[in-house]
Parts: sequence; structure tokens; C-alpha cells
Amino acid sequence: MSQADLRLPQRGMGATSRRDAWWLEPLIVFLVLSAFIVYTTWAAFQGVNYFASQGGAHYLSPFYSPLLYGQNGEPYWIGLAPPSWWPAWSPFAFSPAFLILAGPALMRFTCYYYRGAYYKAFWLDPPSCAVGEPRKSYIGERRFPLIMQNVHRYVFYPAAAFVIVLAWDAIQATRFVQEDGTTRFGIGLGTVVLALNAFLLGGYTFGCHCARHQIGGYLNSLARRPIRAKCYGCVSALNRRHMTWAWISLFWVALTDVYVRLVAQDIITDPRILF
Repeated sequence: MSQADLRLPQRGMGATSRRDAWWLEPLIVFLVLSAFIVYTTWAAFQGVNYFASQGGAHYLSPFYSPLLYGQNGEPYWIGLAPPSWWPAWSPFAFSPAFLILAGPALMRFTCYYYRGAYYKAFWLDPPSCAVGEPRKSYIGERRFPLIMQNVHRYVFYPAAAFVIVLAWDAIQATRFVQEDGTTRFGIGLGTVVLALNAFLLGGYTFGCHCARHQIGGYLNSLARRPIRAKCYGCVSALNRRHMTWAWISLFWVALTDVYVRLVAQDIITDPRILF
């Protein structure tokens, strides 16, 4: 009995029978992510204008939070300067913004959704569904360097901790220092911006697939765990809109940094909503 050749024919790079603008989505993803990477890299290297105290405000850029070491008046956690033993060659020695690489940045880079998005946009692997790609073989994520994507399940924990820190920053943004040194409750536009940032990043982070797994996805049944079942249902509801949370939170975290920088430099005035 003869054996039929069931292998699918290989398409050349970009070859397809599709008649729609299949290239538009990966192009937009490429431009948006490239712009975000360029801006965040620039912002991280600045090391200034990340804290706004205009009119007694208390606004800290999410790119620089938590601020372990800072200057007088800044909401630092440990002290005014890194210890003498801290390596001078360390990126954190000249900008605390590189601390976010420990959680939020790796969380997005290894995210299941973002992998599919930037694999298409940057590596053309494949450019889109039913479109020819450069490679002629498939190895998946079983070899170096792509096997490192498996750290996603672990970087979820520091990313979740960062969300809690950003929520605290939003609470601190309701404190306004008076001329006599006392503080009073208030809400400025910056307070709203920081609160929305924590909310959107929380929706993205806690709607992640690994969050669903940790809360209850690894169990065969949640019938006898009513509290965990409720939590699992909430996380699943967030997960159904994971792509939306991913893009809105990406845009808003950059916008938050821009807003804090503009207020810190007195380029714009932070309006008070409640004071």
C-alpha cells in the first residue's frame, strides 16, 4: 500500500491567499510597542522629574515606584542615597526606574498574549494567520532562548506586589502638604490618574492566565471551595478581556509618567477636584 505525502506546502515569506489588510494589525502592534519601549527607556535614564510636589501634591511616577532611595521630600522607602557598597556600574545607581525590570517589564514581555502579538509584529513568526513566514521549521518554546518565557509564572508575584505598591501611591496622592507642614486630604487630577493606573494594571495583572492557575485553575473541582470559586470567577472575568486590559494599561502607565513629569516641571498645573 503506497503512502500519501500529507505534508502541507510551504509558503514563501508573506505569501498568502488572504485579500484583507492582514498586515495592518502587526504593523500597529510594532509601532505602538516600539514607541512604548523607546519612551520608557528614555524615561528610565532621566532620573529626574519623576516626583511632583506642585501645590503640596504627592505624585510619584509608576516607572520609579517603589522609590527605595530618594532626595529630601521624595517618598523614598529606605534612605536618601544607596549604600557605599552598592555597585557603581549598576543601572539602579543612576536611575531607580530599572527596578521595574524585576516584575512589570518581565510580566509583559513573557505574557501569553503579548508573545503572540510581538512574535508576529517583530519576528514575523508568522506575520499573521495563513501568511508565509521566514522559518521552515517549528521548535516552539522548548529551547533557549524562548524556553526562558516559562519564567512568566514566577514574575507574576513581583508584578502583583508592584500593583499593591502603586495602589499605595494612589492613596498617598490624596495627601497634600500645607504651608505649615501639615497634610490634608484632597483629590487632584493627578490623584485620579495614579488611581486609574493602579486599577488598570491590577486588571491586567490579576486577569493573567497564571493568576487563574494560582487561584484555582490547577484544581479539578472548586465545588467545595466557595471563596476560591468566587475569586476564580472574578479572575476569569478579567481574563476574558485580557487583551483589552493589556493595551489600556500599557497606554495609561506611560500617560501617568508623562503627566507626573509635566506637573513636576510646572509645564501644566494640576487642577484640584476636591480640596
